[in-house]
Amino acid sequence: MTKLAELESAPIGKLLWKYSIPAVVGILVMSTYNIIDRIFIGQGVGANAIAGLAVTFPLMNISAALGTLVGVGAAARISIALGEKNKRLAEFIIGNSLVLTTILAVSYTVVFGIFLKDILYMFGASDATIPYAYDYIIHLLPGFILINLCYSFNNMMRASGYPKKAMITMIIGAVGNLILDPIFIFWLDMGIKGAAIATVISMAISAFFVMWHFCSPKSELKFNKGTYRLKWKLILSICSIGAAPCLINVAGSAVNGIVNNSLLLYGGDNAVGAAGIFTTYTQLLCMIVIGVCQGMQPIIGYNYGAGQIHRLKRTYITASIVATIICTLGAMGSVFAPHWIARAFTSDEGLIAVTVNGLRISTVLFWVVGMQIVSTNLFQSLGKAGKSIFLSLIRQAIFLIPLLFTLPYFFQLDGIWAAFPASDILSTIVTIWLVVWQFKHLKVKPGL
Repeated sequence: MTKLAELESAPIGKLLWKYSIPAVVGILVMSTYNIIDRIFIGQGVGANAIAGLAVTFPLMNISAALGTLVGVGAAARISIALGEKNKRLAEFIIGNSLVLTTILAVSYTVVFGIFLKDILYMFGASDATIPYAYDYIIHLLPGFILINLCYSFNNMMRASGYPKKAMITMIIGAVGNLILDPIFIFWLDMGIKGAAIATVISMAISAFFVMWHFCSPKSELKFNKGTYRLKWKLILSICSIGAAPCLINVAGSAVNGIVNNSLLLYGGDNAVGAAGIFTTYTQLLCMIVIGVCQGMQPIIGYNYGAGQIHRLKRTYITASIVATIICTLGAMGSVFAPHWIARAFTSDEGLIAVTVNGLRISTVLFWVVGMQIVSTNLFQSLGKAGKSIFLSLIRQAIFLIPLLFTLPYFFQLDGIWAAFPASDILSTIVTIWLVVWQFKHLKVKPGL
């Protein structure tokens, strides 16, 4: 357990830096899968292809949701178990997680494949964009199980004391995607289909390295005989924590569907394309913050298990400050330089104009989002499933969805964009209150 001893003794700032930087780099690298696809597709295929790609976001969010259901929940439980010096329980967690991830990934991939066109129309596809959306996602479907295994077990690798190795496994696949995308899209002239195939191949490379880690006898935790039989109490404990980020992605899919259909009504295919660029940009910022949270999670989980509450609180405060700085810089970029962001994805002047307006309105209060994400991850790391789920839902479901239905009635297209900052400020007020209350009543020990 030598790799884990520093979690309860090293200085918090140094520890958060050590665990967060590899996580941020790794998650940024993972984000490049989608960003690279969208840039190459937007510049090489056209504006309708960008809009078609935006329609696939809800499906990809659902895939990510089921991956995080297992991966994030298992990582949090592993950290707590290791803090309690229960290595055998941690190994049962990774064994059960492998079986559960495989079952879920195969199940939803089959459902998506059967009803794909109907689902894409439901999420805002038009007759002009459905060929691009369908061509992309049908070739990406076989790789969904690889995506889930890679994301889930990368979280567990980090939680078990290997932050740098977790980063390297992500970099390997992303570099592969950067090389393969132009080859498949341009050289082989496969267009949007080529982007999907390049992503699947690259993800297979990363998944291989992640899974090999847990087979190696040198790893702190590894796959062991007898740990694969599902224990329902253990599965419930994993899923209760993973339910929060899972619901974030499910709510994100619902929001994407509502936004895409509303934008199609008030602004046409260009507005849907603008939403694709907006989503890509804000997701990139959120991913950086999530990288900080992934670095924070083993520190908080381990110290909670070890009863070190003062270290837990300092870790949360430090991570919240860093996340707020990241989101503030991102908001400044989209408010003051939206043209640069839009032109990175498209040269179509009509799409650029709609995107610039949307970015300026929708991200004006984005600086508050970082603290919300850190707070949700705080409750995940503590095993407080109910509070984590609640915080996951208030921004994207409880506040945002009603605002998306009401504001466009008064302000048309601008009302859709304005729903985002309105939801941001309302959910921040609730988040601050809940975190203050939790710190006043925080007790040890959690147990499973």
